[in-house]
Amino acid sequence: MKPLSLSVKTQLLFAFVLLPILSYAQTANFKIPIPVKNRVVNYADTCKFTQPQNQSQLLNKAAKWVSTSFKGDGLGLESTDKTAGIIKGKGIFKIITSESGNYYWLKFNIIITITDSSYILSILNYYEKPVEKGISNEYSKIEYRWGDYRRGKPWSGEDEKLFFGLNSNSLALLASFKTDMNK
Repeated sequence: MKPLSLSVKTQLLFAFVLLPILSYAQTANFKIPIPVKNRVVNYADTCKFTQPQNQSQLLNKAAKWVSTSFKGDGLGLESTDKTAGIIKGKGIFKIITSESGNYYWLKFNIIITITDSSYILSILNYYEKPVEKGISNEYSKIEYRWGDYRRGKPWSGEDEKLFFGLNSNSLALLASFKTDMNK
C-alpha cells in the first residue's frame, strides 16, 4: 500500500478538525427553541379548567392582566369581544443585547380566547427594532431575522442574545398569565 502524500494527509487532518466545528455551527443556533406556526413566531398556551368557570369573570381577569402588563401608547388592551370570548392587545419587550447599551424593542400581538372550560393565549406577530448608534431602522418582522439566524447567517453578533431574550421573555409572559388566571 502506497503511503498518503502530505497534501492528502493535510486535507484529512483539516477535515477532521473542521468537521466538529461545522457541525456545531449548524446546530448551535437551534439551542433557542423559538416556536413557529404557519411561518410566524407564535408562543401559545392552552389551559383546560377542571371545573367550569364563569367566562365573564375570566374575561375581566384576562383584560386586567393585559392592561396592567403593558402600558404606553398603542400598548395594552385593544379590544374585548365578550360574545366571542376574545381579548386582543399589544405588548412590548426591551431586550438588552450588549454591554455598550444596544438593545431591541420587540412589539407583539396578544390574542386570548376564553370559554368557561379553557383559555388559549397566543403571543405572535413579533416586530423588532434595533436601538444602537448609527442605526435608524424601523420595526421589521422577526421571522426574517430568525430565518437567517437558523440558516447560520445572523444579521449581527447580537442575534443570539436577541433570540434568547425573545424566548425567555415570552415564556415568562405565558407563565405570568397562567399565574394570574389561576388566582
